[in-house]
Amino acid sequence: MLRVSISLSSASGSEPPDLPPETRIACRLRDRLRSEGIDPAERPDEVERVAVAEVQRHNDFALARGLAAVDDEVSAVRRVLASVAGYGPLQALLDDPSVEELWINAPDRIFVARGGRSERIALTLTEGEVRDLVERMLHASGRRVDLSQPFADASLPDGSRLHVVIPDITRHWSINVRKFLRRFRTLDDLVTVGSVTPDAADILRTAIAGGRNIIVSGATHAGKTTMLSALMAASPSEQRVVTVEETFELAVDLPDVVALQARQPSLEGGGEVTLRRLVKEALRMRPDRLVVGEVRDAEALDLILALNTGVPAAATVHANSAADALRKLSALPLLAGRNIDVGFVRDALAASVDLVVHCELLSSGRRRIAEIVSPTGAVVDEVIATRSVFRSGA
Repeated sequence: MLRVSISLSSASGSEPPDLPPETRIACRLRDRLRSEGIDPAERPDEVERVAVAEVQRHNDFALARGLAAVDDEVSAVRRVLASVAGYGPLQALLDDPSVEELWINAPDRIFVARGGRSERIALTLTEGEVRDLVERMLHASGRRVDLSQPFADASLPDGSRLHVVIPDITRHWSINVRKFLRRFRTLDDLVTVGSVTPDAADILRTAIAGGRNIIVSGATHAGKTTMLSALMAASPSEQRVVTVEETFELAVDLPDVVALQARQPSLEGGGEVTLRRLVKEALRMRPDRLVVGEVRDAEALDLILALNTGVPAAATVHANSAADALRKLSALPLLAGRNIDVGFVRDALAASVDLVVHCELLSSGRRRIAEIVSPTGAVVDEVIATRSVFRSGA
């Protein structure tokens, strides 16, 4: 089993004499943190204070002995902190606001996405460094990966979403980090960058103010979660919003918000909390609006039942069009058991969903709303009838 912890082991007395200055400083910083009982995850300000002191101490000693000193103390502190308390060589990429996503396929195959486009970067790690990064990233979440549980979904402290897969499911340890981008928090932000037109934004604001049920659809990387967060930001400030997710990812900036996330089973197989359970619990929490981060399994049935209770709701679903989203939501509840009738599901969807907002990622890397449709309430030839409310230009 992989034990998740931040390694602070390094005996300063055993440091090789030819270590680079910053590596030597990092070793001493680890020693001090261990001896003083400082957890980098819980006391980051204290860690930074100690790092500054260690860099200054190194330079004082180096100047007195005629040894190599650190030229830029501020940059050295940043790199030492990344090595000891951050995410090492990945920290600069995670701090880069232009990087939307980062993934590791193998120690020598590392990629980032900028502006919707992927690029391979000139960085090579070792297998051990990748494992250490996984340990650090999972440390704060309490999630784990091991041979019995080779997958892990977790949130980083800044809200970014982490997904990990380990061998023998993959050839190498695989990491994916989808960053939480704070610059797109509202519909106005999305209008500014061209993802939403002013007309579409007005339609969505009116729908949210009116307590409409909204489904956000799109392919992977189309911006569904960003759109859902922006919609929630348009909610009246007095509303109580309860969110349900596999892993915390939504950013709902309202005064009265409760965020729930699913939980993996323990090693003994107990303690699992599913999305289906969370949807049911959320309805007992007096929500003015229920938000399901992503519907992809039998929890679709519980969402549809919730939509028909009179509680306004919103959710995302992977789909290639708005019509495809409704077809998918009609089929997913069948996974809940044999007694589910597809005709009932279609009728319930047609009667309860007010808008489907379909997002797309263009070849240029720009994200936008492709269309907004509104179900009419009718089902014609086993298809939920809709009318077009908005369609983007070419």
